Amino acid sequence: MPTNMSLFSVNAILILSTDDRSRILTKYYSAPHAPPGSTSHPGASPYPTVKEQKAFEKGLLEKTNKQTSDVILYDGRVVVFKMEGDVMLYVVGGGDENEIMLFGVVLALRDALAILLKNSTDKRTLVENYDLLSLAIDEIIDDGIILETDPVVIASRVTKSPTQDITSVKNIDLSEQGLMNAWEFGKLKLAERMRQL
Repeated sequence: MPTNMSLFSVNAILILSTDDRSRILTKYYSAPHAPPGSTSHPGASPYPTVKEQKAFEKGLLEKTNKQTSDVILYDGRVVVFKMEGDVMLYVVGGGDENEIMLFGVVLALRDALAILLKNSTDKRTLVENYDLLSLAIDEIIDDGIILETDPVVIASRVTKSPTQDITSVKNIDLSEQGLMNAWEFGKLKLAERMRQL
């Protein structure tokens, strides 16, 4: 049983293109509460520079390109991944991290993107909807800590506000009489609800 327990479990989340091996979105995390003066603690970022990150990503793509499994141990890290169209979704954790939990994160990301992008998860769609992609990842993981794995909840938190409702705001009467009418309408509806109970 490890003595240094932490909620920090994700070192990186990567979305890479399999066609041209480019980065679509990559986020590397460091433990938010590292021991002072320590660079080798369990949550330390293993790839602090972009050059090291790209080398890691290139090797990871080469290793997973023809894999049939969804979980590998690469560079001393547990890596879970899913291929969707022409992109690979990766979640990277520490060497002693629970791979089932990390796999749940990959599935949550895949399913949330399927809901948000209407089952069109490819490089072009992800780049066009980069804002939704980034928000979805932020809803799932915050500073390496897993927050949510239910794709429906993630998608509902990320979705854009409907633009058709914005036009109806112009028809609202904000005068004193309009507010009094709204108050009376609310009282009536509340009274009807109370009578139904």
